[in-house]
Amino acid sequence: MQIDEKRIRAYGDTFNDGMIQVSFSLPVEHGPKGDEAARILAGKMGLEEVEVAFSRDLGQGFSYYIVYGRCPAYVDLTQLQISQVEVEAMDYYEINRFIEERIGPPLVVVGACTGTDAHTVGLDAIMNMKGYAGEYGLERYPQFHAHNLGSQVPNVDLISHAVEVEADVILVSQVVTQKNVHLENLTNLVELLEAEGLRERFLLIVGGPRISHEMALELGFDAGFGPGTLPPEVATYIAQEIYRRKRSDSGKSGE
Repeated sequence: MQIDEKRIRAYGDTFNDGMIQVSFSLPVEHGPKGDEAARILAGKMGLEEVEVAFSRDLGQGFSYYIVYGRCPAYVDLTQLQISQVEVEAMDYYEINRFIEERIGPPLVVVGACTGTDAHTVGLDAIMNMKGYAGEYGLERYPQFHAHNLGSQVPNVDLISHAVEVEADVILVSQVVTQKNVHLENLTNLVELLEAEGLRERFLLIVGGPRISHEMALELGFDAGFGPGTLPPEVATYIAQEIYRRKRSDSGKSGE
């Protein structure tokens, strides 16, 4: 099958047919009028040949819809430029050897789900000894001293602990919340570090299901990792970036 990267379209039943499925809720009673409202709304979104595939009553005058229709839009892959952490992940043994031979003492990493965030699955996947998808977490690495502070940690407490243990890295896990509270929380963390003159002291990393490297950079972080990230990817980035900074500082002191 020949794929035209300049015209990538969604497909449902047949390749390149442009068919997509969209779901949403409406503040209308469930019934024929609600179905028609959902169909018209999907049409105004740009969908063609719209069908209401499923609908249900949510109670109190609200209803839920799944609509199916043809989307005429396409994407030109050749024009996309994606900002992401460029790292060729080493394995567990290579990472430990790299740190021991090129950096010296073990690296100290402090991680937490901050603010009101109580979702620790992503944080634990990277930090906990058992790790994720068959890969050890940072607690298992002899060349990392990992401090997993858990969930709902205030930014000021995270910073205080990082200073106390002389951390090299602060790792924050955030799940997207309503009204972009996660963005406010991440911005607040950076602002607190800058106000205390501590921002350059730490390698600052954020991860989460809706986090991108580009977003992380815009918020003032050094790197961002999205869903599916494995512990060795984060560990490799930390080791290589700390080593790069160490060499850079050595070069400046030798000038």
